[in-house]
Amino acid sequence: MAPISNPTRLSVNVNKVALLRNSRTLDIPDVRRLAALAIEGGAQGITVHPRPDGRHIRANDVPALRDLARARGVEYNIEGNPFHQVMDLVAAVRPDQCTLVPDDPGAFTSDHGWNLGREARKLEPVIAELKALGVRVSLFMDPDEGAMEQARAIGADRVELYTEPYASAFGGQGQAVALARYRAAAEAARRAGLGVNAGHDLNRANLPAFLKEVPGVLEVSIGHALVADALEFGMVQTVRMYRDAIAAGYQA
Repeated sequence: MAPISNPTRLSVNVNKVALLRNSRTLDIPDVRRLAALAIEGGAQGITVHPRPDGRHIRANDVPALRDLARARGVEYNIEGNPFHQVMDLVAAVRPDQCTLVPDDPGAFTSDHGWNLGREARKLEPVIAELKALGVRVSLFMDPDEGAMEQARAIGADRVELYTEPYASAFGGQGQAVALARYRAAAEAARRAGLGVNAGHDLNRANLPAFLKEVPGVLEVSIGHALVADALEFGMVQTVRMYRDAIAAGYQA
């Protein structure tokens, strides 16, 4: 395949900003304000992942952040399990993208992709419903090249490769093996006609190597590490640093 020049967009997941806010009753920090600062720094999208327990992003955050994203001309991505209440929020706000994630209601964080051998049949009507709303559909997937044709067959537009295994291997002897697996999965996705996103435990250190080796990643969604860095550097500067890290993945 021909090389692709820096297609990767940065979507900032603001869940951890909301988690900090929810620790008190003061509405500090202001999630919408921090999202606006992320956009000021160069974020090309805002991501939220509402969960049924409302421990971070709340239902009333979802339309407010949609309005901000539209006003500022960036993409809006809602992540979540379609069988745990997120579909009503998606139908109400019609984001640019919905990333379907198979997390349990009480999960600490997302920790695996869809098993399409078991779950394709129940996902297919959900995907059709989302596409009827005009929403692009991405499936949160492990880097399994053999699953990409099936993801496309049930109607997905993109896959988001779950990158925690790569992040855990980064800097160690398993890094090259992990990257080869992600590269094969991304290439299989592209052959199947799917766009490729990536996310989970990506950070300024491991992002350039990932993008250098994995072709054609359209979007990275980053929350935990980016928000942690923003506590030290400020949100605007942090987003600029992440944009620089993305660009470094495309340098010769």
